[in-house]
Amino acid sequence: MSSRAVRLAAACLAVSALALSVTACGKDSSSGQITVGLITKTDTNPFFVKMKEGAQKEADAAGVKLLTAAGKFDGDNASQVTAIENMVNAGAKGILITASDTKAIVPAVEKARAKGVQVIALDTPTDPQSAVDALFATNNFTAGQLIGKYAKAVEGDKPVKIAMIDLNPGVTVGVLRHNGFLSGYGAAQATQDTTQDVTAPNVVCAQPAQGDQAKAQTAMETCLQKDPDINLVYTINEPSALGAYTALKTAGKENNALIVSVDGGCSGVQAVKDGKIAATSQQYPLKMASEGVKAVVDYAKNGKKVSGYTDTGVTLITAKPQAGVDSKDVQYGLDNCWG
Repeated sequence: MSSRAVRLAAACLAVSALALSVTACGKDSSSGQITVGLITKTDTNPFFVKMKEGAQKEADAAGVKLLTAAGKFDGDNASQVTAIENMVNAGAKGILITASDTKAIVPAVEKARAKGVQVIALDTPTDPQSAVDALFATNNFTAGQLIGKYAKAVEGDKPVKIAMIDLNPGVTVGVLRHNGFLSGYGAAQATQDTTQDVTAPNVVCAQPAQGDQAKAQTAMETCLQKDPDINLVYTINEPSALGAYTALKTAGKENNALIVSVDGGCSGVQAVKDGKIAATSQQYPLKMASEGVKAVVDYAKNGKKVSGYTDTGVTLITAKPQAGVDSKDVQYGLDNCWG
């Protein structure tokens, strides 16, 4: 064979290899498997552990490869950006993400989408929400409203001094739950579209605790120093609720304050049963993740992208139901915790 013929054959092989790599986009190059990515805020919070469990279960059922990554802490945007880049380079057809910084993550999401990767937000809307292809989540404003309405039904016209144990300033999921609670209680005017935390005259303390139990305990201690007569505590999640409860108990005030929260995890519902938390809004991360994997697989196979918002549901769980507030009992909460 002449040298020209050899070069021509080599060129043809190169073109063939390129074509093969293009058609394999979103699939493991060695096995032909569809690849799906899941990026959570942390890999220690039980909420995200359950989310990962749901994604893995669905991935196994569908015969697809699941790549997972997480931030080192809640708010760790840099690790999430790196994870997106790594997953795109690994050929992920779609990426599911709970964003730690809902604004800062947007450029990395846009780069991934520009390369044909479907990006779906789970639990936490990006800012703007349109930065991703779709959102699968609890309506976090509704979740906040439910515990706000419950607290109002318990407290009635009794004067309250409220402590707000929040997430991080400006994170959409935290803003929605915070504002939903105050709206549901009737303490402040807010809507689903309000982008900043609102306040009210009876809010005597608001402290960020990043959803962390130890930080929430410290935050509650700070609030009690500001006003020892706090009698209603809103918390962003159940680890925060348990941290607040510990601070109240240490101060001998655990029976003086009503604690309400959001998440509905198994340990959180147990805390409701034990009387540490009065009520919690239960959400369903396993469902969010499994539905997200299904959507990516459908896109990989049929080229069909999901869009818009899919509400994965929320239920108020309490051992002491109140008239006029829809709720389920503790047994329901335990049977369905994070399902």
